[in-house]
Amino acid sequence: MTEEIIIAGFGGQGVLSMGKILAYSGMMQNKEVSWFPSYGPEMRGGTANVTVIISDERISSPILNKFDTAIILNQQSMDKFENSVKKGGVLIYDPNGIVRHPERKDINIYTIDAADEAARLGLAKVFNMLVLGAFLKLKPLIEPEYMRKGLEKSLPLRHHNSIPENEKAIERGKEIVKEIHLAN
Repeated sequence: MTEEIIIAGFGGQGVLSMGKILAYSGMMQNKEVSWFPSYGPEMRGGTANVTVIISDERISSPILNKFDTAIILNQQSMDKFENSVKKGGVLIYDPNGIVRHPERKDINIYTIDAADEAARLGLAKVFNMLVLGAFLKLKPLIEPEYMRKGLEKSLPLRHHNSIPENEKAIERGKEIVKEIHLAN
């Protein structure tokens, strides 16, 4: 099993940390992992993306042109990465701020209203964990106990009190992800 993932959006949406949590969780589960971030100098508000590879086998290169899964959190990323999803692959996106929705018929497309749900919960900081939950519902690569270990490893000690809140957000994300269409 090898899963090649791109997570892309604005800096400040938790794109890089979502990728880091996935990578650490995979490591804790004894998987081979790669975490390859890319971001502009702006950090907050600029574009950011991260490639994460989780595999049972050695990973030859962290640089990819095609992905099994794309997690898209803004329009610029949709424009850039929609066509990078492998045929039969998965595209997950938050429709908040998306003006041109994905149009491909050869991939599986899902939405998660993570921005709206985070606002409803009054917890903007769990936005990325809601999205991560959607991914884990569709691709259950990481078992819950390893997800917790990944959160513990990637969050600073002063934020460990938020781990239960993050775990609840992951579970909620699994509940609210919606299928748009499946590949033909």
